[in-house]
Amino acid sequence: MHGELSIFALGGIGEVVAGDDLAGLILAAAGAAGAGAGTLLRDGDILAVTSKIVSKAEGRVRAASDREQAITDETVRSKAEGRVRAASDREQAITDETVRVVATRAYPGGVTRIVENRQGLVMAAAGVDASNTPDGLVLLLPSQPDASARTLCAALRVRTGLRLGVIITDTAGRPWREGQTDIAIGAAGVAVIDDLRGTTDAHGRRLDVTAPAVGDEIAGAADLVKGKANGTPVAVIRGLGRLVLPLPAAEAPDAASAGADAAPTGADNGAADRGAVDRGAAVLRRPSETDMFRLGSAEAEALGYARGYAAGIAAGRAGDAEAVADVPAAAAKADLP
Repeated sequence: MHGELSIFALGGIGEVVAGDDLAGLILAAAGAAGAGAGTLLRDGDILAVTSKIVSKAEGRVRAASDREQAITDETVRSKAEGRVRAASDREQAITDETVRVVATRAYPGGVTRIVENRQGLVMAAAGVDASNTPDGLVLLLPSQPDASARTLCAALRVRTGLRLGVIITDTAGRPWREGQTDIAIGAAGVAVIDDLRGTTDAHGRRLDVTAPAVGDEIAGAADLVKGKANGTPVAVIRGLGRLVLPLPAAEAPDAASAGADAAPTGADNGAADRGAVDRGAAVLRRPSETDMFRLGSAEAEALGYARGYAAGIAAGRAGDAEAVADVPAAAAKADLP
């Protein structure tokens, strides 16, 4: 049955610090209303976990007078991994030579930077955040959100014997829309894209492109009960067991100790039955080379002008009238940086 969905937040999870056992904290909160850990959880539940508590548990906390310094630090580190070209200096690492500054806009309080961060996510300020963090500190996103989700999911399955899924969430803006919503930046044991291609609609028409980003939909729905300042960083989503998947073999719980990775007989395994496998939330990231909007409007305009100007100068110097006429087409075909 696909018509019912319930979501509730887990209370009782206090301030998380480096080294904390997240699975233990979550299960303690889930057991608060019953006789033992996990009493509020059921087979097929999906847990939406705010990235901040994952970052805190993993020690992804930095001392900084403001988050701009941490953003710069993260971009400089990304340079060593080949994600950005050599920058002129630390302070200008984002706005100067980086290949993945999408857009930069000045505002009265500073500069908004939309960049691709080390995790491959395109976000404002590289996902660096100072909210819900003690003064003088900022939080970086988990370094490997999918790996963090797999570790947490495996621990929860082992300790409860339940077939659970985990989605790590963070808040992001959206092109063409005002406001922000939560998205899935890490996932384990969950199909984050419900690929319906090849199936038919209610009128028997074949679906050729329909693939709902259910991971992001779950993250956004969970934020309605988690909130931003309620001290409830984990929500339980019930009714989407059809999206819960076995973990990859390397992370799957020992069947002898848990028996939770296989779906029970008669379970509604829509995604799994269609061949879905756990690939984490990374599959939701659109590669920059296929992104039709990989640059902000002002950046794209400036790039087009510069290329057109350079092509026109080159053609003019060659004295080739036909080449000058073809400048717009030549500039349009040039590869993006």
